Amino acid sequence: MIANGNGKMINVTEELNKINELIKTNGKLSAKDRNAIPQMEMPTRDAKKRAREMDEVALGYSAEQAIVEANRCLQCAKPFCMDGCPVNINIPKFIAEIAKGEFKAAVDTIKETSLLPAICGRVCPQEKQCQGKCTVGKVYKNPEKAVSIGRLERFVADWERENGQVTLPKIAAKTGKKVAVIGAGPAGLTVAADCARAGHEVTVFEAFHKAGGVMMYGIPEFRLPKKIVEEEISNLEKIGVKFELNFLVGRTNTLEQILSEKGFDAAFVGTGAGLPKFLNIPGENLIGVFSANEYLTRANLMKGYDKEHAATPIYEAKHVVVCGAGNVAMDAARMAFRLGAESVDIVYRRTRAEMPARLEEIAHAEEEGVNFRFLENPVEVLGNEEGKVVGVRCLSYELGEPDASGRRSPIAIAGSEHDVPCDAMIVALGNGSNPLLVSTTPGLDADDRGHILVDENQATHHTKVWAGGDIVLGAATVILAMGEGRKAAASINEYLKN
Repeated sequence: MIANGNGKMINVTEELNKINELIKTNGKLSAKDRNAIPQMEMPTRDAKKRAREMDEVALGYSAEQAIVEANRCLQCAKPFCMDGCPVNINIPKFIAEIAKGEFKAAVDTIKETSLLPAICGRVCPQEKQCQGKCTVGKVYKNPEKAVSIGRLERFVADWERENGQVTLPKIAAKTGKKVAVIGAGPAGLTVAADCARAGHEVTVFEAFHKAGGVMMYGIPEFRLPKKIVEEEISNLEKIGVKFELNFLVGRTNTLEQILSEKGFDAAFVGTGAGLPKFLNIPGENLIGVFSANEYLTRANLMKGYDKEHAATPIYEAKHVVVCGAGNVAMDAARMAFRLGAESVDIVYRRTRAEMPARLEEIAHAEEEGVNFRFLENPVEVLGNEEGKVVGVRCLSYELGEPDASGRRSPIAIAGSEHDVPCDAMIVALGNGSNPLLVSTTPGLDADDRGHILVDENQATHHTKVWAGGDIVLGAATVILAMGEGRKAAASINEYLKN
């Protein structure tokens, strides 16, 4: 028995038996039959307990749940869901395979176009992409009732790994060409895989001591277990991809040196957007103020939560204020509890309706005890004589007309200053582009925000260099970065072939 989103208990085995009986009697399920199947909710760990532990929050579907959920898919003649997928996964086909219990065939279908289904199934904003266009959601007039495409993707990817059925891609004959990939994030790993499949020798240059990019340093363990990322990287090594870690391109070597002195025929830049943005208010240099980037990197990549063994233990704080309302803000707030905070406030100058974070992440944060302070924004960080944070001075806001983003603009209320006590503040307002690579590479051009300029095939103005992911888009998503990586790899392979 499981609870659905309305708290109603559902007997999954009973639902599966109903589906099988209808198929046995009628030969197939009608649209009416499919719409009558209840949506399968994702099982999660107890909120109070998990808020103090690093283990993954979402437990994943059982095989029975996955089959029941897959049978909700209408198998539309025109699959709008595919239009919402940046890498154009054949969604109806892989879901149809799950509905039949053919889990290996399902994951093989996904892997025709997507390299990282176990990761994308966990962290991609499906509700704004594939699920946002699902016909089932439109039938219910509620996008939250769409077929749970991401959860199904995660299920078959986990099933393949846990049952030892991972198959490596076929590799073409060696071409003798060499491709350098700068940055081991989702875009870079996608390019590495597709170029290696084409028979090229691929080396990934990564500034950190571990590959994986934002999947390793940004997204917490409780949302994306690192062993999953490490296994995907291990699979790339098995097909011949090499990794040069602790290698900062632009300092260790310039990109030009890699292309000329190291003999690479082409390069892809996927360095992400890792330069944190701040509020630029008084007191932001006090002890206890962190960018979410640093805070999460210390916790995720450097295991700052392991106080006995970590070389750089995390800053201890009991009352934490997080400024921002995206997924990174949710991650930082929830991480604060796991690092010992007694209370965590998220301060946001708009309302819940305008929050850019995923609904699921907001719900999980709320369940774990995060307090939301809407229509407020910091104007000063307050400190004591030791230079440590003791509070945040905020202004109250009201909403005016929509701005360019379509969200209603926050308008400060004069004389509404008030203080929020805290001993740490985390700024989660997004990241910009590090200018190092552009400044050290002649012919690599960027716009005024530092985003590298590319054409429709991800090619830069430099003859042998392509780019994609956050360094081109600004802070985006794993699947969008992968989509750009696929386009770039196809263009690189064509260039090297000719």
